Amino acid sequence: MELGDSGLTLAINAAMSAAGFLVCFNIIPKFKDMFIKANLFGVDMSKRTKSKIPESMGVICGAVYLIIMFLFIPVPFYKHLADNRKGNFPYHEYIEYLAALLSVCCMIFLGFADDVLNLKWRHKLLLPTMASLPLLTVYFVNFNSTTIIVPKPFRALFGFDLDLGVLYYVYMGMLAVFCTNAINILSGVNGLEVGQSWIICVSVLLHNFIELTGPQHQAHVFSIYFLMPFLGVCSALLCYNWYPSRVFVGDTFCYFAGMTFAVVAILAHFSKTMMLFFVPQVLNFLYSVPQLFRLVPCPRHRLPSYDPETDKVGMSYTKFKTSQLKPLGKVCIFIFKTLRVIDIKECIGENGDVTEVNNFTLNNFILKLCGPLHERTLVIILLSLQAIFSVVAFVIRYQVARLFYG
Repeated sequence: MELGDSGLTLAINAAMSAAGFLVCFNIIPKFKDMFIKANLFGVDMSKRTKSKIPESMGVICGAVYLIIMFLFIPVPFYKHLADNRKGNFPYHEYIEYLAALLSVCCMIFLGFADDVLNLKWRHKLLLPTMASLPLLTVYFVNFNSTTIIVPKPFRALFGFDLDLGVLYYVYMGMLAVFCTNAINILSGVNGLEVGQSWIICVSVLLHNFIELTGPQHQAHVFSIYFLMPFLGVCSALLCYNWYPSRVFVGDTFCYFAGMTFAVVAILAHFSKTMMLFFVPQVLNFLYSVPQLFRLVPCPRHRLPSYDPETDKVGMSYTKFKTSQLKPLGKVCIFIFKTLRVIDIKECIGENGDVTEVNNFTLNNFILKLCGPLHERTLVIILLSLQAIFSVVAFVIRYQVARLFYG
C-alpha cells in the first residue's frame, strides 16, 4: 500500500473516529437510566452525595468502537478487491485486522461479564490469556519471528541477535495480560482509568506518525487504524468520567483499552516501545505486588479514604494480625518500610498484635508524599506523571536507544 493511499484511508479513519466521538458523547447520557434500572450502578465513595452512578459504561464505547472498525473494514482493502481474481489480495493483512478485532471484541465481552458477575482475580488473569490466543495464532502464521536484537553491552555474550523461540510467545501473552490488568489496578479516582488510557493512546499515535516514513510504515498505519477510533470514543467517555464523575467505566473499559494497546503493540511490532509508555502502570504493579499476590492482606477496594469534612482524600489502610502474616509478606513489609515507601503502624489493638499499613497503590504513595488532597488534584497529579513519563519514553526511544542499538 502506497503512502498516498494510506493518507486517504487515514483521513477516512479520522473522520469515522470523530463520528464515533459524537455518537458516544450523545448516547452515553441516554443509557444512564437503563443501566441503573438493570442494577449496574454504584455510589461514589469519595463524594458527600451518595447518588446512583451507572457503571460499566465502557461497554457503550466498546460497542461504538467495534461498529466503527467493522464499517472501516472495506476502506483499506478496496483497491485490492479488483485484484482478487489475480491472487493479489493481501490476505495476511486482512486476517491480522480480523484477528485483532476478534481479540478486542472478546475482551469487551469478558470485561462486561466481569462487571456483571464480579469474577475473581484468577479469572482476571485467565481471560486476557484466552482473548489473546487468536492474536498469537495469526502472529505465528504470518510472522513467526521470535528473534530479538541484543543490546550492544550484551552482544559479546549473546551475539547480534537471539532467537527466543516459544518464550517470545509467552512474553506476548504476558503483555496482553499485563496491559489489560495494569490499567484496572491503577484506578480509584474519577477520570484516572480513562485519562491514563487517553494519554497512552495519544503518545502511541504520535510515535506511529513519526514512524510513517520509516521501513515499518505499514505496521504503524495498522496501529493508527485501531487507535484513532479508540481515541475518539475514549475522549467522549472522559468527558463524563472526569471529576465529578457522572458515569463509571467499569472493568469493561480497562480490558477494552488494555487489549487494544496489546493488539497494536504485538501486530505492529513495537511491544518494547509500548512498555515505555506503561512505566507508571509498571511502577504501580511493582508497588502493588505484595497485595496482588496476597502476601499482605488485600481488601476488595483499595481506593483512597474520603473525609467529608474537608472534602479531601487520604491514604487508605489495611489491618491484619501480625502473627498471621506470611514470611514473604514480612519480608515485603520490611523492605518497603526500610525504603520508606509505606506508612505503617505496628502493635496496635487490644492484644498489641495488629499491624496497619496503607494499601499498596500509586494513589496512596502520592498521598503519602503530598498529604490529603482534593480528588481532582490527585488525578491531575497522576495524569501529569503519566504525561511526563511519556516524554521520557520518547527520549529513551529516540535518543538513548541509539546508544544500545545504533
